[in-house]
Amino acid sequence: MLQMKLCGDLILREKCEPVTEITPDILDILDEMVGMMRDQNGVGLAAPQVGHLKRFLVMMDPDTENVFKMINPTILTRSADVCTLEEGCLSVLGPDDLPVYANVTRPQSVDVQWTDENGKQMAAKMSGLPARIVQHETDHLDGVLFIDYLSPVRREMVMRKVRKHK
Repeated sequence: MLQMKLCGDLILREKCEPVTEITPDILDILDEMVGMMRDQNGVGLAAPQVGHLKRFLVMMDPDTENVFKMINPTILTRSADVCTLEEGCLSVLGPDDLPVYANVTRPQSVDVQWTDENGKQMAAKMSGLPARIVQHETDHLDGVLFIDYLSPVRREMVMRKVRKHK
């Protein structure tokens, strides 16, 4: 059974290795990640959040509830148009065991490519919430957390709440 890694765990700051072969183990982990994401009312989950340093993630389009299982996702282009919205993370919890939220500015749309769980090459232009989710989750694959985009003062406010969780 997978276990959620929380802010402060050094694995969340590691850069993930590409997946070279889609194994039954990876497929099982992807399926379990979808279950964890849904159980915790999340919209995305990346491999390092469950202790695996490989480049794969799961995400859900909140509008359609379509689930994407992305292996080796790459963001090819990012729009010049940006949008600021509240973000949280299942690995960044406050004293109430719920995600801590903060406003993050990101590109409004992205072009992304990935391999799906069947080994098929996929590509999509994502905008709005799906674009934000895929950027947040691919950041995890590079050891970047949403709190890294905050001003030092705002980051410290978030981290005070996180420290109360422990």
